[in-house]
Amino acid sequence: MNAAANAAAARPLVAVLSGAGLSTDSGLRDYRGPQGLWRDDPTAQRMVTIADYLADPEVRRRAWRMRLETGVLDAQPNVAHRALAAYERTGLPIRVLTQNVDGLHQLGGVSPRKVLELHGTARRVQCVRCKVRGAMADALARVRAGEADPPCPACGGVLKPATVLFGEHLDPQVLGQARVVAAACDVLLAVGTTLQVHPAAGLVDIALAGGARVIVVNADPTPYDDPAAEVVREPIGTSVPALLRRLALEAGVAWPSDDV
Repeated sequence: MNAAANAAAARPLVAVLSGAGLSTDSGLRDYRGPQGLWRDDPTAQRMVTIADYLADPEVRRRAWRMRLETGVLDAQPNVAHRALAAYERTGLPIRVLTQNVDGLHQLGGVSPRKVLELHGTARRVQCVRCKVRGAMADALARVRAGEADPPCPACGGVLKPATVLFGEHLDPQVLGQARVVAAACDVLLAVGTTLQVHPAAGLVDIALAGGARVIVVNADPTPYDDPAAEVVREPIGTSVPALLRRLALEAGVAWPSDDV
């Protein structure tokens, strides 16, 4: 093995598949956990189902009220988000494949070009008719001003968050890029995800097929616990920074001194 190959082997690519559990310490509720939104109110799933959203104005009005109440735009990155950014600052290769739509990876300091948002972003809205996009903050301002179901300002069509709702397909380009990363990674860290939603969960299969070391960090069992090299049940806020420090140490790289 030549020097270049040795250097590459010492710099393993870490892919992080993140789910809602990673953002709960930022005050955002997950969906399927013990205190998950859908356990409290199973009908809430209608608000993120495209057929119901388009067919029923009351579902849309309720969805807009929920967006105001949950405060997704007010949430701040937590220690796990910041630890991922610190890992990137070591210079080691990392990619984030996130099922989350909150944008907290980027706000936490991870380079946007290294984040693939599998399910889109709640920080933007999109018209289902003309496809024009705009800022979620602007749409929410209209709701606060009294528009219970604000239409598209360009064509009057239905506005939805720029997220993938149930019944919609993932962006094939984003999914394709995520599959390439999963196939190429040396370590796949699945954090705060039940690994029950496909095709995102299938990225673990791709990583396993490529020989990656899979580490599952989740409070509850997942379908991938058995083939995983390691399963961690400790709280994400403490376990993820510790795991990332360990991975950096294994690669012979010091943890950044500016980490908080």
